[in-house]
Amino acid sequence: MPTPTPSQFTIGVEEEYMVIDPVTRELTSHEQQIVLEGQKTLKDKVKAEMHQAVVEVGTAVCSNIEEAQKEVTELRNIVSSIAGDLNLWVGASGTHPFSHWQHQLITDHVRYNQIVNELQDAARSNLIFGLHVHVGMQDRKMAMHIANTARYFLPHVYALSTNSPFWEGRITGYKSYRTKVFDKFPRTGIPDYFETIEDYENYVNLLIKTNCIDNAKKIWWDVRVHPVFNTVEFRICDVPLTIKETTVIAALFQAICAKIYKLRHQNLNFINYQRSLINENKWRASRYGIEGTLIDFGKETEVETKALIYELLDFVDDTLNDLGSRDILSNIDALFKAGTGADRQLAVYQKNESFIDVVDYIHDQFLA
Repeated sequence: MPTPTPSQFTIGVEEEYMVIDPVTRELTSHEQQIVLEGQKTLKDKVKAEMHQAVVEVGTAVCSNIEEAQKEVTELRNIVSSIAGDLNLWVGASGTHPFSHWQHQLITDHVRYNQIVNELQDAARSNLIFGLHVHVGMQDRKMAMHIANTARYFLPHVYALSTNSPFWEGRITGYKSYRTKVFDKFPRTGIPDYFETIEDYENYVNLLIKTNCIDNAKKIWWDVRVHPVFNTVEFRICDVPLTIKETTVIAALFQAICAKIYKLRHQNLNFINYQRSLINENKWRASRYGIEGTLIDFGKETEVETKALIYELLDFVDDTLNDLGSRDILSNIDALFKAGTGADRQLAVYQKNESFIDVVDYIHDQFLA
């Protein structure tokens, strides 16, 4: 196995943004105007999503985290500028604080029409906004190994991203209610362990053969080997309020992949835990964010989530200089102090008990 190099672990970042009426602060259709205008300069980096109140953007393949940060910054600035010219706002939050999905239009597209026809209200109500991070792999065999092992760390990073405490005008009690909405979809959540990439491909082929799916893109797990690209795709996180938070999360996922690769190169591996155990930590992360506890399954005890995130940083520390992400990840201290997006949204709401104030805050943080 070749020695890992920083350039091997390329990064791609996808974010989903909400489109907001600046008068009512409700979600609103942009009639794909943002996408059509954006594609004049950004090409396929900006896309429509299933709901017309959503805009999806994606970076090019970035060689390092600094490049990824620059691209995310550029994409947010351009989309925000286009929306402003159309008298619209954009923002980044896992859910809108008070808009109802029943009032939102579905994009007229063959794929989305098929999904809605099959999943019905589970699809129509899926008005949520996520962050996807791709980390490049040398081959799909290695991608499967890394995806298997990285499952354990998903709740740790997810806790950092929690940014959806409200749903349809209610305080949900969760720091990330987005995943509770998405759980209604089939083939979501923490995936099972696959012994080999061939086992995974056999699983996909069986689902296609039995008409469960028509392609592997309808497997929406929290982490997956991408159906087309040689990447491990992390899909568990809420879209963060700010560029800095997105960059920190992307850098952490990249470092996790590099560390697992490095262990494999040394003929070592991290313990693979059962999906049911990892799900216990995912639930805790969705409920409490970074302010709760997760289970340390090695010690078989509860540990403060922040402490486990610091342990994760220690675990990946020997990859950070090569990846050039040490400075980026030093921002985690500031994020702990300020709180996650959910913590900050809740603090804004509690001042005046105003969801309008929360939407204004989401919009203001978009380019912060």
